[in-house]
Amino acid sequence: MASSVLPSGSQCAAAAAAAVAAAPLGLRLRLLLLLLSAAALIPTGDGQNLFTKDVTVIEGEVATISCQVNKSDDSVIQLLNPNRQTIYFRDFRPLKDSRFQLLNFSSSELKVSLTNVSISDEGRYFCQLYTDPPQESYTTITVLVPPRNLMIDIQKDTAVEGEEIEVNCTAMASKPATTIRWFKGSKELKGKSEVEEWSDMYTVTSQLMLKVHKEDDGVPVICQVEHPAVTGNLQTQRYLEVQYKPQVRIQMTYPLQGLTREGDALELTCDAVGKPQPVMVTWVRVDDEMPQHAVLSGPNLFINNLNKTDNGTYRCEASNVVGKAHSDYMLYVYDPPTTIPPPTTTTTTTTTTTILTIITDTTATTEPAVHGLTQLPNSAEELDSEDLSDSRAGEEGSIRAVDHAVIGGVVAVVVFAMLCLLIILGRYFARHKGTYFTHEAKGADDAADADTAIINAEGGQSNSEEKKEYFI
Repeated sequence: MASSVLPSGSQCAAAAAAAVAAAPLGLRLRLLLLLLSAAALIPTGDGQNLFTKDVTVIEGEVATISCQVNKSDDSVIQLLNPNRQTIYFRDFRPLKDSRFQLLNFSSSELKVSLTNVSISDEGRYFCQLYTDPPQESYTTITVLVPPRNLMIDIQKDTAVEGEEIEVNCTAMASKPATTIRWFKGSKELKGKSEVEEWSDMYTVTSQLMLKVHKEDDGVPVICQVEHPAVTGNLQTQRYLEVQYKPQVRIQMTYPLQGLTREGDALELTCDAVGKPQPVMVTWVRVDDEMPQHAVLSGPNLFINNLNKTDNGTYRCEASNVVGKAHSDYMLYVYDPPTTIPPPTTTTTTTTTTTILTIITDTTATTEPAVHGLTQLPNSAEELDSEDLSDSRAGEEGSIRAVDHAVIGGVVAVVVFAMLCLLIILGRYFARHKGTYFTHEAKGADDAADADTAIINAEGGQSNSEEKKEYFI
């Protein structure tokens, strides 16, 4: 808003005369009468204030111009366009533009609307108040033009992983110049913008250099415009299409517990994902030939009846037009699990010695095996063919089991030897019970033999046959 005091009433009269001259012939007489009546009402004092406000409007919408008077004394108010043509003189519109419509007229305000505003309507509009001296104030109409077209262009429709591509976004014919922002998904990126001006209109082009990765496949690249004439988000987007080499992963489908032992079967599945999808998936054995009993079926590898010769590294390879990749599986075949034979029961009635021997043998073969079994690791939970620390724990458990078995065997041999010694001593003492004296043999200590002792003993010869006693 701006206001000024005209230097003289002659200039104001000249402006009024120009407005009359521009009017059609039928309106000139009426304008002259209005000017004469206004001249009669011009006061000779000061204190009049005329003011207005600047207007900003979006193209195609409605602009409202208001000329307001403070401490009005019924002085004439007039509104002129940037070309100094009278739009309204009091409540009369001499200008033939139906887009201007009177909203309010009083001694303190002249309010006019301008519909369907275009860029050509932009400029200064003047409010004049016929006082002595006359006063004038102007308002500036600023027209905002949103971008008429928003385009995004990608240098290559299909990019390869690791490649740098160029993306351009253009916002055409806006006023003022737009601001362009870049996004990849939800992440904001920084581009480089250039502004081109043509006939008070601006075209903005922004360039983005983007290095793509496999994770960018299917992610939108968004060009977003910020402009005072735009409410909300004005944007356009393109989806990235990125080709990348395969990603390979090996899965063990059998055995389920993950522990490979001699005699078991092994089944591996190779999962390969890429863009484009890999057309060839192959299995090889690193630094060795594939076992003869191995079966290959597409992405699957099956080895039946595993043995120690199957140990090694097995590789799955996949390729597409971008490149190739592989994944390795290291196979280690463990010993089969230790099995305990069921205890045997032998029934015999020969001698007591034989029965004791059987019991001793059963103890020697059974007890250490049970201790050794308790030390074995759980093959389903504690050992994994791909976990080296777990396999070492299993091997240490097996070594401890062997130590217990050896100790148990030694103890069994010692016990067996002691039992045999006791049996031999028992039989020896049973055969050699020793001699003892009876009352009948009293006094026969010096006899040469048993018969003589009996004869010399008390009772005489008659009882010699009855006094004999034999020791077996």
